[in-house]
Amino acid sequence: MANQGIFDTEGFVTSEAVELDLPAAGLPLRMLSGLVDVLVVVVVLLLGAFVVSRLGGLADVALLQAAVIAVTVLALVAVPVTQETLLRGRTLGKLALGLRTVRDDAGPISFRHAVIRALAGVVEVWLTAGSVALIAAASNARAKRLGDFLAGTYVVRQRSRLQVPTPPRADPLLEPWARSADIAALPDALTVAVRQFLARTGSLAPSARAATGAQLFSDVLGYVAPPPPAGAPPEQVLATVLAERRRRDVLRLERADALRARYLGPDPLDEAGTSPATRA
Repeated sequence: MANQGIFDTEGFVTSEAVELDLPAAGLPLRMLSGLVDVLVVVVVLLLGAFVVSRLGGLADVALLQAAVIAVTVLALVAVPVTQETLLRGRTLGKLALGLRTVRDDAGPISFRHAVIRALAGVVEVWLTAGSVALIAAASNARAKRLGDFLAGTYVVRQRSRLQVPTPPRADPLLEPWARSADIAALPDALTVAVRQFLARTGSLAPSARAATGAQLFSDVLGYVAPPPPAGAPPEQVLATVLAERRRRDVLRLERADALRARYLGPDPLDEAGTSPATRA
């Protein structure tokens, strides 16, 4: 689409083409959570050093070096990887400040992502005293460090509520036309573009608003037959088309649920009792 560049595509788009804004954590929050995590690692290192010093039989230099390496790997890699894997993208520092690491598509991270971030952190955080991570995070809008770029992740504010846009409302004068029209499923990118345009019409310059509305109107008409009544305002047509598509999707899902319940019965997982033994 020619006008796609004016829209923010950084958000998470659901399967119903509803964009959810997962706010990225700013650099100050990331620095504070990082300090907490650094303290955790330092504590693990001190405990490890204490344990190594109390163990006997470490007169052998090679054995002592192996113990030091094991403690270092445990503190710098195993501890953060274990936290982010078990706590689903969170460390103690992120828990304290309400942050969480997610994939670039806003999904939960896996063990692989945690390992990549931890290994990169050894270089950009510990070997460079955090200078590389600080420069990288300050150079992009999502405050991503090099480990985030390598793993395809970023850190979000867990305690921020997701903002789901209000669905567009159909124009009463165009609703009869929309109910009888053949409206095909719109591509996700086009649906998101129309949603964003309708939500931001008040902040656009008149010329940009008219040009963008006309472009989206032309794109949407390729999925609608017959065309709307002559002289219908493009913005009202766009809102009515999205509202009608949403109404039809809701009805389709309701019919599918009713058909499933009719032939398969109620889902046992939805019942009050979690097992036949419990209900007995």
